[in-house]
Amino acid sequence: MLKAQPLRRTTWDGQICCGGAAVDGGVGFGLWMTSGRVRKWEGPKMGCFRYRILCDIAIDWSDHALWWPSRNIWLCRTRSTLDQCGVQADALLEFTPMHKMLRVQLPDLRYMNCRVNFSIDTISTVINLCKELGIRHPEELSLCKPLEPKHLKNNYKDLKKRKAENGATSPDTNTFIHASSSNNGHRHNGDDVGGSSNSLDRSPASPFLCAPVAGSHQRPPSSDSGLASSPNHSHHNVSGPITSTPGGTWKRSPHGDANGSLGSPGYGTAISPPSLVLNGTPNGGGSFFDSSSSLAYSPAAPSPEAKTKLLRPKTLVERARLNVAWLDSSLSIMEQGVREFDTLCLRFKFYCFYDLNPKYDAVRINQIYEQAKWQLLNEEIDCTEEEMLMFAALQVQVNLQAGSPQPMPLDESGSSSLGIDDDDEIDAALTDLQVTLEGTNITSSSLGEDITQVPELCDYLRFFKPKRFTLKAYKRLWFTCRDLHLSLYKTKDDAMKGIDPSHTINLKGCEVTSDVNLASRKFGIKLEVPSPEGMSEMWIRCDSEEQYAKWMAACRLGAKGRSLADSSYDAEVKSIVAFLNMQRPAPSPAISPDSLDINPDDYIAPKFLRKLKGKLVHRILEAHTNVKSLNLTEAKMNYIRAWQSLPDYGVSLFVVKFMGHRKEELAWNVNWEVKHMMVQFEEGNIVFSCLSADCKAWNVNWEVKHMMVQFEEGNIVFSCLSADCKVIHEFIGGYIFLSMRSKEANQSLNLELFHKLTGGWA
Repeated sequence: MLKAQPLRRTTWDGQICCGGAAVDGGVGFGLWMTSGRVRKWEGPKMGCFRYRILCDIAIDWSDHALWWPSRNIWLCRTRSTLDQCGVQADALLEFTPMHKMLRVQLPDLRYMNCRVNFSIDTISTVINLCKELGIRHPEELSLCKPLEPKHLKNNYKDLKKRKAENGATSPDTNTFIHASSSNNGHRHNGDDVGGSSNSLDRSPASPFLCAPVAGSHQRPPSSDSGLASSPNHSHHNVSGPITSTPGGTWKRSPHGDANGSLGSPGYGTAISPPSLVLNGTPNGGGSFFDSSSSLAYSPAAPSPEAKTKLLRPKTLVERARLNVAWLDSSLSIMEQGVREFDTLCLRFKFYCFYDLNPKYDAVRINQIYEQAKWQLLNEEIDCTEEEMLMFAALQVQVNLQAGSPQPMPLDESGSSSLGIDDDDEIDAALTDLQVTLEGTNITSSSLGEDITQVPELCDYLRFFKPKRFTLKAYKRLWFTCRDLHLSLYKTKDDAMKGIDPSHTINLKGCEVTSDVNLASRKFGIKLEVPSPEGMSEMWIRCDSEEQYAKWMAACRLGAKGRSLADSSYDAEVKSIVAFLNMQRPAPSPAISPDSLDINPDDYIAPKFLRKLKGKLVHRILEAHTNVKSLNLTEAKMNYIRAWQSLPDYGVSLFVVKFMGHRKEELAWNVNWEVKHMMVQFEEGNIVFSCLSADCKAWNVNWEVKHMMVQFEEGNIVFSCLSADCKVIHEFIGGYIFLSMRSKEANQSLNLELFHKLTGGWA
């Protein structure tokens, strides 16, 4: 029979520690508790331990668990004995709440105080957080630590060496955030900061403190203290300033209306964007009453705090170092150095957005749009001058439409869900399901209606393959595209006679880049083709927009391993045409530049500000003429589609070092196709490229942090220098996991499979 003999029983107000000693053959150990009485206990089971400790304390302890600071782990398996967990006589445990307050920065740079579970793995925390925020498909997001400019100056391993030299402790794979702060205690400006009641995880004795971001200690409103103390409710506070409207529209000039179409466009039933009501008053500093509706609208300008913390990487290497911030999805956030009231950033990690539906994804679409916008403005992704002006025009349209009534989002059958009874709702849902399951009509392809023949694209194009000491001269050749191959003939008659082509290009695995200038009628396609010597560069020049759209769509699909018979070919052609139409320069702006107060810094990346100084507002409004008829959702969706069509979209960079190589190199991990491109560090030439379909397996030696990826062409072994090896391991496994989603199996998230692919366990 187990005996519990208290060596000292006391009621306390602060922190009490009982020294460990042998008791009747048992083992006593130190225990820190949030409140109540502390007693020393001997016995095997943690579940029984908790019962004996708390049986005579009339407080709800259901949200508490044991935290072992020296091991940096939670002891949550109540069926395990303390011996099995490795608890010895000199162990010091903390009995602390699992749900704590966390400051989260959303993709639109707003801060929210959220009550999250610190004891579960990061992916589960993200799932629960997205559920409260109204964001579908949380597997596309993750949490990352806020970075500082110094983190872009050195690789991750160099930062670890510096911390080791300074005697700093590294409890997790990415603890580069410094642990120095003037607000390490529980009090802020003399007041007790709300959160976990008397939680001890802010103790200076803990070696795993993560530095809070300045201004992150916001005192929660006293009226919400009851909600904050309950583990079964999520609590959100907005701790950054919000502009006067949810859309954040700018000041209107007294010269007149900004746009003649800003009034009700005659949609019939319209929905106005809800105002942000905080603490019972508009534009206050309290909590959202309806976070899901208000998060669908973002301020035009971020808070001063968020703006000062924006990072602008200047080189590809600095872009690669941005990925050091991602947390490990298989560990809890507390095991990775995050403590109560710290700040984490919620971002879309995997650029594979599944089933974007305006009817259900208003918040998700808005947050994707905001993340894309800040990537472009911070120069994390490259674009041309015309593309930048188009993005600025779409952003202007979003801000204009944010203050106007919006139509109800339509489902795929073209009907609205407002004003119909339950039977009509069921019929609409069945119609939507029928359209989804039937898919597109394969006989409607623009390449012909005969489905018994393999689709083929033929036309005269100009071709150029760069060579040393040669001028850039294009040759007019007859091109045919069939089954992922481009065949080039001197004339059309040679192709009809069956003469061998002068050039043959395998599109699978190619890098396809557009080279378009509408003002000069330039429609070019740049192909980088894998070869034994590396990547060979080839250029194709088209004569018209229609020709360019067809061939660009064929090249893009071919690079992904899809032929012209794929049902997405027509949609790809239409999206390219729409993208070109948005970039076409207008003769004059539809809105007078004097009618709006536009700050170009909020719409244009810095490198274009210097180039187009003095002309920006006029150029932005000229580009706005092409998108002035779009409503709010259409403008955001067009912004996202244009962002996705950029060559660098979805590219995640890592600085790696290959086995047998002395120089550092860049490894590119590209969005949903998980194409891996290895780029030489100094010259920038692609020396290796392959698709995820060619990847047989990948293995990690966790002791030396070496990673091996097996391809059909051979194996590559490298170590990651800009981040921990686990980060790039998660990128590869995560994209493969996302590629396995389907319409039939999207109702539940297979966390076990996710951890198998990203966590490195079988």
